[in-house]
Amino acid sequence: MRALHVPAAGEQPVLAELPTPEVPDGHVLIKIKAAGLNAIDNMIAAGMTAGMAQHEYPLVLGRDASGVVERVGAGVDRLAPGDEVLGHVPFVAPIQAGVLAEYAVLPAANVCVKPANLDFVAAAAIPLAGAAAAAVVDAVAPEPGQMVLVNGASGGVGSYAVQLLAARGAAVVATGTPADTDRLIKLGARAVVDFTAGSVVDQIRAVHPEGVDALVNLTGFANGDVPLAAVRKGGRVATTTTAPDAEALAAAGLTGTGVFAAPGAETIAPLAEQAAAGTLTVEVTTVLPLDQAADGLATIAAGKASGKIVVRVDGQ
Repeated sequence: MRALHVPAAGEQPVLAELPTPEVPDGHVLIKIKAAGLNAIDNMIAAGMTAGMAQHEYPLVLGRDASGVVERVGAGVDRLAPGDEVLGHVPFVAPIQAGVLAEYAVLPAANVCVKPANLDFVAAAAIPLAGAAAAAVVDAVAPEPGQMVLVNGASGGVGSYAVQLLAARGAAVVATGTPADTDRLIKLGARAVVDFTAGSVVDQIRAVHPEGVDALVNLTGFANGDVPLAAVRKGGRVATTTTAPDAEALAAAGLTGTGVFAAPGAETIAPLAEQAAAGTLTVEVTTVLPLDQAADGLATIAAGKASGKIVVRVDGQ
């Protein structure tokens, strides 16, 4: 099978033939139709996550996918060959299996049946970004009418977070560029703050002097990159990055937590159903063939991704 993989530690990803993987107990072999790209794919490719979990090579990239079940391993009775599915390869050691390939093995616990009226490309864009968005929204737990700032709203996680917050009745203020404004408003943001025009904190406080009620932080790995001062005292913060840390939160009089997405079947299935029903927009902005998957990862690494980038693996 063709697969985008890192042949050995320190080497660049290549698209080449690898053996089709065997199917362990509790897993399913999926003929991949589409694969969603995420920032963690670049981190794994560069070896940045090797200190967090053992990596084994050749290492196939990609974590999110949709496709058709080819075979099931022992102990799997919820899924069967021929099922159209979506799923996620969790970040657990050893890191080696991936979905940027014609076939991939996924834990059955991280796979759910795809709604019939949800296409494969949209389905592949849901698992990690959707689960991360659901987790940060749950973490800040907004009440109807409360104002929530989404910092880094223009990416894949942000597009889901804006919608899920708005669905709970929150007044969403999103950061983005002028080019992002119309689509973020359509997704449910009340206002968009242009982070290229100056301090996000100053822009927020100029309109909302008391600050927002909560912050969903999706970008910035240093405390100074996160607009904590835009949040009122006693407000809540949820972050998918390493910042802000506990000391910075305490100093600002805020409570908060770091969030790590857990895209199990029980989390991604409701999101897929919402997408199929039209109550959750899956914002795929770029679709690439497998031989251009590395270009999509480069776009994400450069911080130029807007919405989700999906790789169509089956060529259809």
